[in-house]
Amino acid sequence: MHADRCPPYDPPGIRRGEDVAKVSKAVGSLSAFPFGSAVQLARAIRSGQVSSVELLRAYLDRVDRLNPAINAIVVDDRERALKAARAADRALRDGRSVGPLHGVPMTVKESFNLVGQPTTWGDPQFAGNVATSDAVVVARLRAAGAVIFGKTNVPLALADFQSYNDVYGTTNNPWDLARGAGGSSGGAAAALAAGLTGLEYGSDIGGSIRNPAAYNGVYGHKPTWGIVPKRGHTLSDLLVGEGPLSVVGPLARSAEDLAVALKATAGPDLEDGYRLVLPPPPRSLQGLRVAVWLDQPDISPVDAAVVEAIEQAARALEKAGAVVDFDARPDVDVHELHETYLQLLQPTLSVNDPSYDRMVERAAALSPDDDSDYAQNLRFATARHREVARAMERRDLHRWIWRRFFQDHAVLLAPITATPPFPHDHSLPLPARTMTVNGTEVPYFAQLFWAGLAISAHLPATAVPVGRTSDGLPVGAQIIGDAYRDRTTIWVAGQLAKQIGGFTPPPGY
Repeated sequence: MHADRCPPYDPPGIRRGEDVAKVSKAVGSLSAFPFGSAVQLARAIRSGQVSSVELLRAYLDRVDRLNPAINAIVVDDRERALKAARAADRALRDGRSVGPLHGVPMTVKESFNLVGQPTTWGDPQFAGNVATSDAVVVARLRAAGAVIFGKTNVPLALADFQSYNDVYGTTNNPWDLARGAGGSSGGAAAALAAGLTGLEYGSDIGGSIRNPAAYNGVYGHKPTWGIVPKRGHTLSDLLVGEGPLSVVGPLARSAEDLAVALKATAGPDLEDGYRLVLPPPPRSLQGLRVAVWLDQPDISPVDAAVVEAIEQAARALEKAGAVVDFDARPDVDVHELHETYLQLLQPTLSVNDPSYDRMVERAAALSPDDDSDYAQNLRFATARHREVARAMERRDLHRWIWRRFFQDHAVLLAPITATPPFPHDHSLPLPARTMTVNGTEVPYFAQLFWAGLAISAHLPATAVPVGRTSDGLPVGAQIIGDAYRDRTTIWVAGQLAKQIGGFTPPPGY
């Protein structure tokens, strides 16, 4: 699984003899390039400040210069993208109706099917798996006008807080190349932070959108479960891949972009018997009740630098008129919350594991007295249907407990990562890894606690940058809301940016 090498990256030329200076001049005065929002980029295209072709070529030039060191974008589809960009420009000249992302260059996570391109999930045995159709999300983004020019890196089987694999190599964090970019949407977040793409789309079952967003100082939204179709986020065009926990959602450099991308992709897929209408966001921060959960030392301790940044963000909301409560918690044992999440997560991850039979044998050989994390997760991964069904019953009870909590609080502000981005660690086995939190080694996967708060109860959660450490590394938080209150968590993220500032690019990019 360890891979230090960079992937083969020798894409065809992007200009075919055209004047590089002409392209640079076209976007040189465009303040939205390369770090502006997708909404700003779309507005510049519609107003004629820049063409879609010019903007795409400018991003591709940055990819060719900067991506080899970061290794964020690993699948190149620029020839098809250039055709789409030319078509987008013709549509504007012809006065045709255009979508909200018209002409905006963007990428998607490698795990989404992109017609004619490989979908491997970082696994060499699927290196020849070429998609014959687009994922639903990809098709909807194209319908909204986006020009998709490539795919971004992931960990093996999307199962790590770092993004590296033996197909495409290692993705480095643009804030510090010696550190990981997070996972499993690590390439997505790194590409956004480095200004290599206009927008991104990822997936989340263990923080895989929110974790890399925090590590790279960008935004990410984990939607309410089920509102964005996952068909095509699989290793086969034939599988729907809905599953009981995972979601797909956008990453961006602004909260506004999250809202636009979510609106473009949410809604029924194969079913046509209902219409999705998400409740509107609040109108003002004045009087808005915000709960804050800064730490949980007995399950997943949080580094002091992260706690400090989130507390300062909460105080900024309070100063703007919100009513902030640092003690409010759902009326449930937090250990039960976390255990229920793991009881649902582990069997979901193991359902297609080729070593499942061996896992069953190892679980049967465990001593009844073995209550280690390894033993617990192995038992969960091989649990009988009855045990999983009981966990689902507890999860449904927890959903109602959260509903009561959110009757008194609009959102919950909490960590999503226990630390700022950490140095690369490709040691095996994964369960034996540790992370340094406040000078103490803690289990690597302990921070799943923070991811699981929103996952098992099917809640929306928006990752938002909240500051930087003393040595300049980005710190993020998550804003969790009641089910289907996606517009609320994204709105609060946008309001927070007005108080403390939003995305800032890493030095040197």
